[in-house]
Amino acid sequence: MSILTFFVIIPVLMLLGLWVARNLNQVRGVMVVGASLLLALSVYLTITFIQMRQVMPADQFPMLFTASHTWFKPLNIAYAVGVDGISVVMLLLSSIIVFTGTFASWKLKPLTKEYFLWFTLLSTGVYGFFISVDLFTMFMFYEVALIPMYLLIGVWGSGRKEYSAMKLTLMLMGGSALLIIGILGIYFFNGSFSGEYTMNVLQIAESHAIPVAFQKIFFPFVFIGFGVLGALFPFHTWSPDGHASAPTAVSMLHAGVLMKLGGYGCFRVAMYLLPEAAQELSWIFIILTTISVVYGAFSACVQTDLKYINAYSSVSHCGLVLFALLMMTKVSCTGAILQMLSHGLMTALFFALIGMIYGRTHTRDIRELSGLMKIMPFLSVGYVIAGLANLGLPGFSGFIAEMTIFVGSFGAETVGGGVDVMRRVATIIACVSIVITAVYILRVVGKILYGKVENKHFETLTDATWDERLAVCCLIFCVAALGLAPLWASNVINDAVEPILSVVTHVNP
Repeated sequence: MSILTFFVIIPVLMLLGLWVARNLNQVRGVMVVGASLLLALSVYLTITFIQMRQVMPADQFPMLFTASHTWFKPLNIAYAVGVDGISVVMLLLSSIIVFTGTFASWKLKPLTKEYFLWFTLLSTGVYGFFISVDLFTMFMFYEVALIPMYLLIGVWGSGRKEYSAMKLTLMLMGGSALLIIGILGIYFFNGSFSGEYTMNVLQIAESHAIPVAFQKIFFPFVFIGFGVLGALFPFHTWSPDGHASAPTAVSMLHAGVLMKLGGYGCFRVAMYLLPEAAQELSWIFIILTTISVVYGAFSACVQTDLKYINAYSSVSHCGLVLFALLMMTKVSCTGAILQMLSHGLMTALFFALIGMIYGRTHTRDIRELSGLMKIMPFLSVGYVIAGLANLGLPGFSGFIAEMTIFVGSFGAETVGGGVDVMRRVATIIACVSIVITAVYILRVVGKILYGKVENKHFETLTDATWDERLAVCCLIFCVAALGLAPLWASNVINDAVEPILSVVTHVNP
């Protein structure tokens, strides 16, 4: 049995443990033990993966820890798993968010047991998606990750939670409908022209049998299907409402990990399996992602709700992921995966802090908040650090990711090797988001943290508790560690990007 299967087995055991738990302490115990095991397993996997990569050529072993077991022979569907550098860092990110989200939800009430059951089911889908190399199995775990969101927001959320939960579910299910059409198209047309019907991503990419005319038909279905979850404009409108209404840990997992399924799927499935269509149709989606990047940043500037500010910021940063992938250079694609890792950590930190502040002040309106630095210095300093990382201050993960993206995107070339003017213009426009991000981050930090305490009730509030401090410190450490020592991550990602990109561009970039 592959070590990767434990990323599914442990959450399933956590679900059983939560089901039989009889009191709050047992529920917390199951979550802490399970989340800690998953974090330890992901760290061990990362270290082992790096050690194995050092002794074998990257092009010979695109996936490690592979295993395959047929479970529906008529359609050649298999439980097939394997990881490359992209999968490994995404599993590590997911484990960090689940671990910190557990402590961010430490005092959540009511129905704590039921909440953690759905939260764990959501994380099961995320882990299963990142380890799958079979299209149907990947889609199945994708759906498992989406379905719990409705209840987690509709029951435990705040504000217009029923509306937000329904809007999110309908839009993401619409994306899933497009996705299943694209997956079946890939399966049947690859089988028709190659003679081998398979759902295995690696085998489909190797056969490369789908004619360009059919690729052009199914590429939009797959890219938009995944792009909806990645907040692709104009299919992003579910995201701000969903983030704003979700409970703290759900917002952390949703923005920090779940939205990354979109970028991962666009790269691993849409671009990898339909490469010619990706090249010919990329200009359409570059325009849409450029709009996402700038529109999300501008929208964040005019919001007054802390969660909406961070939600629109996520639209901008996740748009940057898809933007960089479509540039199809090794540097830009490496930057895109780094951005997925960096943004996941930063936005989880932001949502954790916003939830902690809201739990004390009972408002997220920046017009009603001021002087918090005097009242809750730990949470305020954490918010400043999160803001500086988000606007790309050197020394934090955001700077590394965004610089890699913009440098790689500006160097994009045409198929013939000339300067691609359209991509360079789009890159320059996208760079505007850096300035806009600094505007709304510094505006919010100055407004809510400094100045006089206008609401006298706030003076009686307390600072972070031990469980909140643990979650915040863990995320700050990860954001700073990735910013100060990014080479291990970029090297692992770079090795994984190269074989995929060589298929997409037909040359070694």
